[in-house]
Amino acid sequence: MPFKVQVGPPQISIHQGQTVLITDPDGQIASPSERGLYFLDTRLISSWAVEANGEPWELLNGGPITYYAQRIFLTNRLFLTEDGPIAPRTIGFTIGRSISGGMHEDLDISNNGMKPIRFQLEVILRCDFADVFEVKSNRIVRRGRIVTEWSQDTQQLRTAYSYRDFHRAVTITAVKASQEAVYANGRLSFEVALQPGEAWHTCLHYTLEDGTQQYLPTDNCIADCESSHHADTMAAWLDSVTKIQTTNEEFYRLYRQALEDMAALRLPIAGTDHMVFLPAAGLPWFVAPFGRDSLIVSLQNMLIYPEFAQGALDVLGSLQAKEDDPYRDAEPGKILHELRYGELAHFKQIPHTPYYGTADATPLYLMTLHAAWRATGDKGLLERYLANAEACLSWIDHYGDRDGDGFQEYQTRSSAGYENMAWKDSGDSVMYPDGSLVKGPKALCELQAYVYSAWVRMAEVFDALGQLDRAQALRTKAATLFTQFNEAFWDDELGCYAYALDGDKKKVLTVSSNMGHCLWCGIVPPERARLVVQRLMAPDMWTGWGIRTLSSLNPAFNPYNYQTGSVWPHDNAIIALGFKYYGYGDEAAAIAHDISKAASHFLLNQLPELYTAFERDDTTFPVQYIGANVPQAWAAGSAFMLVQALLGFLPDAPRNRLYIDPLLPAWLPDLTVRDLRIGQNKFAIRFWREGGETAFEVIDGDPALVERCRLPEKLVQMRAASEPL
Repeated sequence: MPFKVQVGPPQISIHQGQTVLITDPDGQIASPSERGLYFLDTRLISSWAVEANGEPWELLNGGPITYYAQRIFLTNRLFLTEDGPIAPRTIGFTIGRSISGGMHEDLDISNNGMKPIRFQLEVILRCDFADVFEVKSNRIVRRGRIVTEWSQDTQQLRTAYSYRDFHRAVTITAVKASQEAVYANGRLSFEVALQPGEAWHTCLHYTLEDGTQQYLPTDNCIADCESSHHADTMAAWLDSVTKIQTTNEEFYRLYRQALEDMAALRLPIAGTDHMVFLPAAGLPWFVAPFGRDSLIVSLQNMLIYPEFAQGALDVLGSLQAKEDDPYRDAEPGKILHELRYGELAHFKQIPHTPYYGTADATPLYLMTLHAAWRATGDKGLLERYLANAEACLSWIDHYGDRDGDGFQEYQTRSSAGYENMAWKDSGDSVMYPDGSLVKGPKALCELQAYVYSAWVRMAEVFDALGQLDRAQALRTKAATLFTQFNEAFWDDELGCYAYALDGDKKKVLTVSSNMGHCLWCGIVPPERARLVVQRLMAPDMWTGWGIRTLSSLNPAFNPYNYQTGSVWPHDNAIIALGFKYYGYGDEAAAIAHDISKAASHFLLNQLPELYTAFERDDTTFPVQYIGANVPQAWAAGSAFMLVQALLGFLPDAPRNRLYIDPLLPAWLPDLTVRDLRIGQNKFAIRFWREGGETAFEVIDGDPALVERCRLPEKLVQMRAASEPL
């Protein structure tokens, strides 16, 4: 059994939608801290404690029982009452909570002693209504007014915050108590009187308010959460998605946990004409619409749950920029980076309304549109989002290429904007070989690759729509970019691609993982692919737990830092799929093994956003990055992309075809995929190793629609010109 690594400080996090509860392990919320009950980017409850006659309880165990519910078991210390002392550990106290709209809280007490007991149970709470950005920066500014009202008749405690036209509130209602609660001195108090063996129960219902809209909690107590609406939707989710079977228990657990993480991160958002699911980025800080994250997760999930792509296309398309706004880094046609709902965003003190500071979400939108069509065969998707796609293409030409040299560059125009606007978006993520930071406009290698892929993919889309001239024009542009990129970014001495071109169009000859994304997008000539693969698998990049974000030979290398040497599962999955696309299946399988082994060391086999890794041997294990999100959407989605790389899945639903190029490694001798949807068809396919080769059998679905191919040759053929539909 591998050593298990816990990610983050000891705490319990549960959530549903855009409501997040983060508590200490004992279910309480210490203050000051970053913990609390958050709702639409506002912390409603900043402090929560429970006492017996003024004395604290003692934690036994506590934790989440699912992504939206938690349970904590406590007992008493010695404390005094009017009737005499109560001995330690004679009282059992259980806190149960579940989030569904609002929050339902159960308080259960049992008298396990041999004498009657009577005491005051006190719930002490405080609301600060701080914006999530202020909590994270530890710079909380009170602008408005907080008012608390208690109604003895209705047993309701309402605390409301108002600042001009911004309003948030939480109403706590005590129900099912044997005696009425009282409220005084910031405390809800219940008198608990129990004979030996008796139990006491009450519920607290937390109703959350956004202006005039109320979010009500479920009436179900925690014991009934398995029969709740959430349990039904989880069961429906697991029934609808693609599942696997394998004798490799480690890899199965990784995949299964990834399915549950993705279910937890489904964000219901009002789309253009209906409610859709958009994948949120991660817990606890990024339960909000994100451009790049939602699109990459949609691409990862294309063979698992293509509806994510449709939700992302819908929501992000509806929020596509229509005007030039330097403060928000918005330009016509650009896809957003992040949308927030808190007080700072409401009053435009931050640009996240939404903020458009991302250079890659716009081409990724086009890549997602094409991939969704290829997976579903739904030509209506192309017609529905064609106007959005045209606007994306226009932005790439007129704004993405800032200086007209044929390459994509970025630089913020906002006083609150981001220095870096690719997936490595921390301020210190782009550096020269001497470790010094690159400033000013940057043309990162993977941005060129994304645009190349978007143009090639959209050429196929325009073929399907009968706009052949438009398709040919995009293929011509893609061919030009292919040539220019390989001339400007390749470095013979380095033996790989430059990280970027700086503002003076000089190569930034830093070795980073970004070049792996170029393989994924097909902008690398076959004769150079081998060198890129070798460079990424060299000891300064490959750890055995995954490929680093930055070479360990760079002076700026720091494996404990966010993007300067850490390992990101999603980055590795993209690289692995890029390896597979060029015929390097063994190397792709090695990365899949790395991520699977790393996952086995994390609690629940749950991949975090990133981790620190040293060279793998019998004495090492992946080390947590402080502050990593878990669950995190594109970390979870990496499991699905790795399956795609191992089996060489290439869907072509418009032509009723699924192309495969399977290569199972020795550590994964068998893999069965079930409920795989390609267009209107559903498949179950069994793969197994046989004499060093990989055999397969279609055990459900039409075998004639599954075609084995050499993936590199098939991709070249598809990029050259579309086959007739």
